Amino acid sequence: MSTRGAAAVLAGLLLAILPAAGPAWAHNGKLQLEVAGDGATGVTVQARHADGHRLDTMVRLVLSATAEGGRTVGPVQLEPAGEGQGFYTSGPVLAPGTWKVTVTAPAPYATKATVEVRAKVAQAAPPPVAEAAGPAADAQVWRWWPLILGVLGVLAGVAIIASVVRRRTLRV
Repeated sequence: MSTRGAAAVLAGLLLAILPAAGPAWAHNGKLQLEVAGDGATGVTVQARHADGHRLDTMVRLVLSATAEGGRTVGPVQLEPAGEGQGFYTSGPVLAPGTWKVTVTAPAPYATKATVEVRAKVAQAAPPPVAEAAGPAADAQVWRWWPLILGVLGVLAGVAIIASVVRRRTLRV
């Protein structure tokens, strides 16, 4: 391989690697943590780099909470959730009431966010509504009749044509 060829390959590799590594160099190590209640007794956290880029690596976020009367929860390690990159959830860890929730990230991020969260008893899902077997259900059955009659008509036509063709081939 010539020197020019080796230089071209090296330049190509550098051009391929540098754009991917560029955003990682741009992060200053701090995270932006958006902490909120999940509408029941859990906590959700959206973690991003301080410059707004998505967090593409898992970080061990830890939750601690205190409430009135000296009640405490934690430290609890938050688990990544399936909602997207950098999204974490605690699951049901808080009792109903007002909590001061603190989420921390370890080094090299060394970030801490504290918010007030109002935990509530989770609402039960409404019972499923049973479909009534009335005129609406009957209308759905009748909707298929034109299709069924059309298919039967096509099959009858094919049978008639097949019998006519068969008779002609027998006469010859």
